[in-house]
Amino acid sequence: MRLGVSLQPRWPLDDGASVLRAARHAEDLGFDHVAVGNRLLDSGFGLDTDPLVLLSAVAGATTRLRLLTSVLVAPYYPALVLANQAATLDVVSGGRLILGVGTGWNPDEFHAVGVPARERGARTDDHLAAAKALWARRPADFDGPFTTLHAAHLGVPPVTAGGPPVWVGGHSDAALRRALRFGDGWYGTGADAAEVTDVRRRMCDLAGAESAGRLTLASAAFLTPPGLPAVVPPPGRPLGGAAPTAASVADDLGRLAEAGLAACTLWLPVAAEHVKKAMEWVAAEVAPRLA
Repeated sequence: MRLGVSLQPRWPLDDGASVLRAARHAEDLGFDHVAVGNRLLDSGFGLDTDPLVLLSAVAGATTRLRLLTSVLVAPYYPALVLANQAATLDVVSGGRLILGVGTGWNPDEFHAVGVPARERGARTDDHLAAAKALWARRPADFDGPFTTLHAAHLGVPPVTAGGPPVWVGGHSDAALRRALRFGDGWYGTGADAAEVTDVRRRMCDLAGAESAGRLTLASAAFLTPPGLPAVVPPPGRPLGGAAPTAASVADDLGRLAEAGLAACTLWLPVAAEHVKKAMEWVAAEVAPRLA
């Protein structure tokens, strides 16, 4: 299983230096990816940044680390803007972008950007279909309910054939259908082994085993290493239980891997000054047990 680290919980952006140091340290420790969420208004939770902008800085500060939007709210961005921004980051990172996308939920943000929240699912489908057309063909034609393109040449062609891999977030049937239709992967939140198994079953029911089998299954999970106080209470059941040990966390991750999960993003809800220690604990104590 590939392990990544979220840069989201309680990170102060300051001048960006601490975030970039954390990303470089994650790369040095052997993590597969770092993840950044997508908020437009102050949430009081952590980094409220544009993920594509912040991950561009991370791309310049690292050489191997994959860059995950976890998740980018597709309806906030016009399809052409989304396609060109993602292709640009795909190019400047040397093909390291994973575009995690979702429909969003925050009514205040939808109102602020002038997008009706009731259209978020249809707009996500439209934007993903248009972006994939722009990444795959030059020129591209597309006629959707919200996007129309005639002989369009995307400003920056992606370096990854067909565009960066798309992981579609969500646990509903609509989200699973979206992942099967547009995605290279499914991205969950807080899923345990039973839920991952259920997602695989539901995808097989919706599209057949062959179609479901081509998707990468990934999820985010909360983990508070022992001895480090959480500054944000982790929702649901964190990895390793209430008092995690390296063995209990590795056991949970092993069960997820057996269920089919290929990648897990660790949300470390500890103060910024403790994140380095938390990542080192995972790399030294947990990761070797997975091998």
